[in-house]
Amino acid sequence: MEPRTITLHDCDFSTYISEEEIIARINILAEQINQDYAEKAPLFLAVLNGSFMFAADLMKRVAIPCEISFIRLSSYQDMQTTGHVKEVLGLKEEVQNRHVVVLEDIVDTGHTVKALLDQLNERGPASVEVATLLMKPESLQHPLHVKYVAQSIPNDFVVGYGLDYNGHGRNLRDIYKIVS
Repeated sequence: MEPRTITLHDCDFSTYISEEEIIARINILAEQINQDYAEKAPLFLAVLNGSFMFAADLMKRVAIPCEISFIRLSSYQDMQTTGHVKEVLGLKEEVQNRHVVVLEDIVDTGHTVKALLDQLNERGPASVEVATLLMKPESLQHPLHVKYVAQSIPNDFVVGYGLDYNGHGRNLRDIYKIVS
């Protein structure tokens, strides 16, 4: 893959993970989920806005009976996490005694995932797991078990494939990282 540089707002980003590599990793996750959740009819909860591309591509490859719903949480402003998670659009589906798989674009500090898992666990699900496209292990500030990780990355700021910088870049097919 020939590196490409783009500019979003005031920052330059270069190609980091190609769309082909992303899809290959999503295929692996889908196979694991299909095996783990056969006969369980899971409820997938996609965390908007960032997970929409990941959720769409994963769901096309999930071959078991399932449902999907969307929840919107926010903890980012500019390139920094605020550390405060706000629920913008709440969960309407019943999760009690259901197998739930949270779909995230990226697990960074873990604030968002921890807050969501705490809310979900209060509702008595049979199980809750997290599937994320990207994970930054160095940035985690909470002890989290993330069962399905497409790719771990260093603590670089990334955009594309659903991830944004102040609203821009979500539509990019590849993932780009900031150029220092």
